[in-house]
Amino acid sequence: MILSKTYFMTLLRIASVIFILSAAPLLAQTNDVNNILQPLAKGHRCLAEVVGNDTIPLIPLNTVDVYTTYLFGSARNFEQWTRTKANVKKVYPYAILAAAKLKEYNNALKRMTDKEMQKVFLKQCEKDLKKDFEEELKALTVSQGKILMKLIDRETGQTTYDIVKQLRGTFQAAMWQALARIFGHNMKSEYDAKTEDIMIERAIKLVESGQF
Repeated sequence: MILSKTYFMTLLRIASVIFILSAAPLLAQTNDVNNILQPLAKGHRCLAEVVGNDTIPLIPLNTVDVYTTYLFGSARNFEQWTRTKANVKKVYPYAILAAAKLKEYNNALKRMTDKEMQKVFLKQCEKDLKKDFEEELKALTVSQGKILMKLIDRETGQTTYDIVKQLRGTFQAAMWQALARIFGHNMKSEYDAKTEDIMIERAIKLVESGQF
């Protein structure tokens, strides 16, 4: 009984030491949190990095896009810019959705090893997309359609031609490209934010920042 009691007390002491040691960091963290929550008499709290013997404050800043004010040479140029902004605001959500859907489909396809199952899956996806968005996309103007194809490339890193080729095959992609060319579209259009599509990029920034 004495041995059992001594053995029990020893275990209790060991457990107490382990508890205290393990709780010490938590108590320190709690104290740190309490200290952080206390207002400073002066100065400001911020992130910091120790470099050598110096402590350098780190203050993260949000990205700020700075643009000059456009000077339009004619009323027609101003009208084109106004139309571009309106068209981008109209089709940009579809481009975001296309990127999300493409990622979703690719992730699903990676888990399918059977080719026939992949074909059935893609047909069902096409059916669902037509049901949800066909009428809305049909209502787009030629200009909006061109911008949408550009934005799809911007958001996915793939042209609409590449996407159709991937999902439907080379023949289907070539056929739709030929049809698109008749109506002034180009499914192989790539996005160029720095030169050709700089106005579209500017309009996107305005939409994303809520300024338009």
